[in-house]
Amino acid sequence: MKHVVITGANRGIGLELARLYQTKGWRVTGVCRTSSPELEQAAAQVVEDIDVTSEEAVRKLAVALQDQTIDLLVNNAGVLQDETLGSIDYDSIRLQMEVNALAPLRVTEALLPNLPSGGKIANITSRMGSIGDNDSGGRYGYRASKAAFNAIGRSLAIDLKDRGIAVAQLHPGFVQTRMVNFGGIISPQESAAGLAARIEELNLENTGCFWHSNGEELPW
Repeated sequence: MKHVVITGANRGIGLELARLYQTKGWRVTGVCRTSSPELEQAAAQVVEDIDVTSEEAVRKLAVALQDQTIDLLVNNAGVLQDETLGSIDYDSIRLQMEVNALAPLRVTEALLPNLPSGGKIANITSRMGSIGDNDSGGRYGYRASKAAFNAIGRSLAIDLKDRGIAVAQLHPGFVQTRMVNFGGIISPQESAAGLAARIEELNLENTGCFWHSNGEELPW
């Protein structure tokens, strides 16, 4: 049975991915700070009290998954905040850099011993991290953190290719989740289905790609 580990799995896109992979017959491990009844139903294993920005918590996660093969790691946990030019909250920007960029690298590095040749890493990023696609400005912390995450993901794809591990940066779409006050244009279910399709297509030939969940290749 294939095994998927999903961070930020207690709600939103992470929860829908957990549900989807459960229906596909995968063993699902959900990682989160606080579990939810919905996640408990979808996941075979829940590892909670995990703050992905904490070195100690990520070590705890690695211990909880010790000796378990991970076929797919989904770095999904993230945070979205906004800043106003002229009164920017730099602590907000630092938080987003920690959660959105550094934490996925920390989790990936900690769990690399669990990933075999043929394993995959799906980084749930955002097209707002695209410099080429930025035509509306603003969102300084979120854009910068996702751009950094994209750079990290690209480097991981290069560094892990010889180990047989493929890596993708995936934009889920504008999804109706709590993060955007449910103001998105597609449902979490639609997004999860698209993301799973892109993950299925991911291989060592196209590793390092930056895709929209609908299959569109996005500019860096």
